[in-house]
Amino acid sequence: MGRLFGTDGVRGVANADLTAELALGLSVAAAHVLAEAGTFEGHRPVAVVGRDPRASGEFLEAAVVAGLASAGVDVLRVGVLPTPAVAYLTGSLGADLGVMLSASHNPMPDNGIKFFARGGHKLADELEDRIERTYRAHSAGEPWDRPTGAGVGRVKDYDQGFDNYVAHLVGVLPNRLDGLKIVIDGAHGAASRVSPEAFARAGAEVVTIGTEPDGLNINDDCGSTHIAKLRAAVVEHGAALGVAHDGDADRCLAVDHEGNEVDGDQILAVLALGMREAGTLRRNTVVATVMSNLGFKLAMEREGLTFVQTAVGDRYVLEEMKAGGYALGGEQSGHVIALDHATTGDGTLTGLMLAARVAATGRPLAELVRVMERLPQVLVNVPDVDKTRVGTSPELTTAVAEAEKELGATGRVLLRPSGTEPLVRVMVEAADIEQAGAVAGRLADAVKSALG
Repeated sequence: MGRLFGTDGVRGVANADLTAELALGLSVAAAHVLAEAGTFEGHRPVAVVGRDPRASGEFLEAAVVAGLASAGVDVLRVGVLPTPAVAYLTGSLGADLGVMLSASHNPMPDNGIKFFARGGHKLADELEDRIERTYRAHSAGEPWDRPTGAGVGRVKDYDQGFDNYVAHLVGVLPNRLDGLKIVIDGAHGAASRVSPEAFARAGAEVVTIGTEPDGLNINDDCGSTHIAKLRAAVVEHGAALGVAHDGDADRCLAVDHEGNEVDGDQILAVLALGMREAGTLRRNTVVATVMSNLGFKLAMEREGLTFVQTAVGDRYVLEEMKAGGYALGGEQSGHVIALDHATTGDGTLTGLMLAARVAATGRPLAELVRVMERLPQVLVNVPDVDKTRVGTSPELTTAVAEAEKELGATGRVLLRPSGTEPLVRVMVEAADIEQAGAVAGRLADAVKSALG
């Protein structure tokens, strides 16, 4: 059996891979591991539990709550809220543990469990491994002390979570959004209520699409993975910009007034300049992954800002930000972390900050994003190869060196083994899309030849 925890919690098809039994067992294990780690020392533990609107979230929430309460943890159910809201409330309420049930941008049949430690921070890999080992030991029959009587956890709904989180979002903005018309696509997900309310309280005129979740339509032809409807709605309503979330609203993509998509790299670039101007961009540094467009790197260098790269995954961005004391980081996919205000990527906060920059400058988003030129990017997946030898094959080292020499200073090559599939991703960027495609094709053939 493979490792249960991936890069962002435990995910799978609900009631097939991710069962009620698994959800309950992992929750019990998490309570025990955190107790052993000293998290609960000296007090009765409390957990915040939230979910996105997926139908399966209803029974999985019940399983998680049952597991935690049976292990002696008091539970505050906050209902349908974004992942960053659960992280925020875990910290602001002084809870010992947070649990979010969501599969983010995945299709509706999937679901997932993500744990947050005290303060609303993601669990370290070592703690996830201990939770998994404890879960497997319990499943194999290892007994555990079950509290009885007054020792069992108590469960109650925490209805103030929505207002507390929205007030936090609006409260951290540097300026209001009065005079801006903004279209919000909530992906029929966890931000369907939160995001429109936050933008409205900040002064924007709000138009909504994808904000009528029924438990079955999350991410269905809407949200950050299907941007076409937002583009059309922004143009139709004459809006200043549009904001698209994914199912759990930890990411944000945008659309300018002309209907052009604005990705995570461009959002980071706009926010970085605004934060530098305000004096809040610590060490004048932005953190992003190796998948960020080369145009972003060139723009940051031109603006005199430092660009620190990490492995792919927002958790690695966050680790680097904490280690270096940086304030802003993110991914091309729209995970943007403003560490002074959030412990994880927050799509609603990102959209608000972007809109606040438009309002403060009086310049349209289409003009602000011109700070960077997004270079054409070609991505080719090469399946059925030995991905473990990507970094050690002399043939590939030679092929990459030749490709980089051909592309020159305004192009780049990245070979990256997939984290979950037996394939290698070949990414090539260049000012000329035809050149990028040709180089990517040759490198894909080289990967097949060297690793097939």
